[in-house]
Amino acid sequence: MTLTQTTKRPRPRRRQKGTLAIIGAFLLLSAGVRLVTEAGQVIASETTPIGPLEERLEAKTTDLSRPQNMGAALDAIKQREARLIELEAKMEERETTIAAAEAAIQAELIKLEHAEQSLRDTISLASAAAEDDISQLTSVYATMKPKQAAALFEQMNATFAAGFLARMPADNAARIMAGMTPAKAYEISVELAGRNADIPLE
Repeated sequence: MTLTQTTKRPRPRRRQKGTLAIIGAFLLLSAGVRLVTEAGQVIASETTPIGPLEERLEAKTTDLSRPQNMGAALDAIKQREARLIELEAKMEERETTIAAAEAAIQAELIKLEHAEQSLRDTISLASAAAEDDISQLTSVYATMKPKQAAALFEQMNATFAAGFLARMPADNAARIMAGMTPAKAYEISVELAGRNADIPLE
């Protein structure tokens, strides 16, 4: 056996096993101390008196269940309900006022429509009566002797006279105009020619 073989002999393992056992024991002891400490803190927190904040919260919660506070809440609800009822009454009153105003306006519109229709009827009757009067006068002038009718038309306004002559048959109107003075006949002829001057030719 050589010297090198002698130095490579394995060391005993008992010392290593003993060291591992000691380390494991320390770890277990540390875990136990930590567990005991945390449990103590939990127990202490459960037995700690209530602080100011907790007291205020608890007092506030307790106050909500007191009869006098419930009465105040009910009073506030009643006041709000009363305000809502008052507001609803005002809105209904306003709607009633608006509806009455609309009804009054509608009634006035109906009156105006009736008045307008009555005015149209009156104008229509007046126009018909005037037309009848003009037609009757035209017939009278047409049946008169041309010389007598010419004397009357000589005194008339040219526009007025042209209106009658335009309604007469052409030969009757020609005989009447032949009995007038040349100046009056020319004036009436200008009026007759100008009556349709504004009518478009196309």
